[in-house]
Amino acid sequence: MNKNILLCGVGGQGTVLASKLIASAAMRSNEIVHSAETIGMAQRGGSVTSHVRIGANASSPLIPYGSADFILAFEPAEAVRNLNYLKKDGIVIVNSVPVKPVTESLRSTGYDGTEMIEYLRKKCKTVIVVNAEEICREIGSTKIFNVAILGVAIGTGKMGLSKENIISEIETRVKESFREINLRAFEKGEQIGAKYEIK
Repeated sequence: MNKNILLCGVGGQGTVLASKLIASAAMRSNEIVHSAETIGMAQRGGSVTSHVRIGANASSPLIPYGSADFILAFEPAEAVRNLNYLKKDGIVIVNSVPVKPVTESLRSTGYDGTEMIEYLRKKCKTVIVVNAEEICREIGSTKIFNVAILGVAIGTGKMGLSKENIISEIETRVKESFREINLRAFEKGEQIGAKYEIK
């Protein structure tokens, strides 16, 4: 299997954990994996980008422009910012709920993410929009969307990773006190992704 997966969001959304779950799940299947993170001012809500490359075709951890099979975007503007990584027939899974920058609180810019979503739909063949607030409300925590969006990706059937390996990694890497809620989030995301199953 050869797969390039780019995850992007802002600090505090769990982008890095999601990328580690993907990488370690792939290694459970004896795949070659390269990964890297670009973290800028992450603790202050800055951009966070994680590259995960699976398979023997990857010679470096960074995904070349125009080569990502998936972009998992935790925030609409971050999806647009990283769109040049997506391959022509790549898949974007994006959270519709924006994280408003500090400038929005100082001076209302009207940013609500809708223009970004519209742009993605115009530019990309396959865009799956997921509302993090709805998922988190059902599960009971705002901190589990990173695992839910991973579930959506697995549910499409195009990620190339087994559900069982992801669950095993959640059970291994997530603290016991948060394990059950993360497993529920993953299952919920997978159910949503199955509705968009891509043949």
